[in-house]
Amino acid sequence: MKLLSTYLLLIVSGTSLMSGYILWTFYAFFMQSRQTDLENWSTALSESVTDVLEANDTQGVQSIVQRYGAPANITLRVFDAQGSLLATSDPQTDRQVTDWLPIPGVSEALSGHVAQGVAKGVLSTSDRIYIAKPITRNGQLLGILRISITLEQFQKQFASVTWTILAALVLTIFLCTLVSDHLARSLSKPIEVMRNFAIRVGGGQFDDRLMIRQSNELDQLATELNRMSARLKSLDEERRAFLANVSHELRTPVSNVQVTIEALERGAVDEPELRDRFFQTIKEETKRLSVLIHDLLDLGRLEAGITSLEIQAIALKSVISRAIRAMEVRMQAKNVTVQVDVEDLRVMGDSERLLQAFLNLLDNAIKYSTPNACIFITASRNKQQALISIRDQGSGIPETNLPRIFEQFYTTSHSTKQSGVGLGLAIAKRILEAHGGSITASSQPGQGAIFTLSLPLES
Repeated sequence: MKLLSTYLLLIVSGTSLMSGYILWTFYAFFMQSRQTDLENWSTALSESVTDVLEANDTQGVQSIVQRYGAPANITLRVFDAQGSLLATSDPQTDRQVTDWLPIPGVSEALSGHVAQGVAKGVLSTSDRIYIAKPITRNGQLLGILRISITLEQFQKQFASVTWTILAALVLTIFLCTLVSDHLARSLSKPIEVMRNFAIRVGGGQFDDRLMIRQSNELDQLATELNRMSARLKSLDEERRAFLANVSHELRTPVSNVQVTIEALERGAVDEPELRDRFFQTIKEETKRLSVLIHDLLDLGRLEAGITSLEIQAIALKSVISRAIRAMEVRMQAKNVTVQVDVEDLRVMGDSERLLQAFLNLLDNAIKYSTPNACIFITASRNKQQALISIRDQGSGIPETNLPRIFEQFYTTSHSTKQSGVGLGLAIAKRILEAHGGSITASSQPGQGAIFTLSLPLES
């Protein structure tokens, strides 16, 4: 209804303004034409009237007035230099007038000025266009000439045109109302459908789909709303899975600590060997819980975009060397070596955050490497990007698992015996994306996994 009212308001306003402009233009054009005609007539008659006035030929003045004047529409009057009427084309009316000075244009013309405009007729209420012009020769005022034309016929014609335009305006508004009502309904119905759809999506119903069969922007909007609903559904599923995984991962260390404490309370604390083993269990589970909580907070900040990065130019080789030194004990414990071939590149980034990403990737490579294996790290320039490759010699990642390895809490089936909860790669991916970079993974069965990273170089 509001849409229809808006349409009608715009249509009525537009057509009314256009009709008013047309009528005003027509009226102004006619009046200007009539004024021009009067000026031409008065100029043409002035010479003849001047001649007879100079000759003091009253009969000649009367003859000119009667010849060119017509009482019904054109009134022609000639006055002497004192403002007395010498001749008129409408004697029946003019003989009733005793003083001509108040008549529009007479006083101005006697003063030597041309006067013209619209005024009421002498002793009548009808509008007339007039012009009053002084008659002079050799600088001497001989008299004045006043011509007026009735507007009655024009006003009747103008009224007829006005009513015709008003009738056309009403018909136009009526037809536009029908068209606008159709358009408003064709627009408001799908909009109402989309509004109800949005309400349902806001209420958590993500399985609905919009079906708008219109080849316009509404169809595109419906498509985007369907994509939004599908994305929200996916995010809702991810949220539920995330909460379930968090609950599971937190429950395990908490349960282990609780069971161990209960065992200690029941008397295990009195047995030194058992007590020390239980305290070690509590320490390990508490450390595991602390690391999990820290990783969850880190991941949450990265995904929310609230982690502040101290972006500066840093040497890529230095960051990778720090990560290798930090993981040296773990590599020695598993008898894993590392081979580095890194060009002297400077990247733009936060050194500590990038170190965290490299540590997570190295931890993953060590975890799945076989004993006596080697990890290969290379880095080279590719246009304005630094490409880093980390390749291990493990069993590889199954092809079906590759698309999901960067998801939160996702672990491959062959890694269930390994430690970790599936947050390391997810955090590394978020860190690289926060730097304007990317990370991908590829693998061939039995040939290890290759993680390829890109980071923007110093400009």
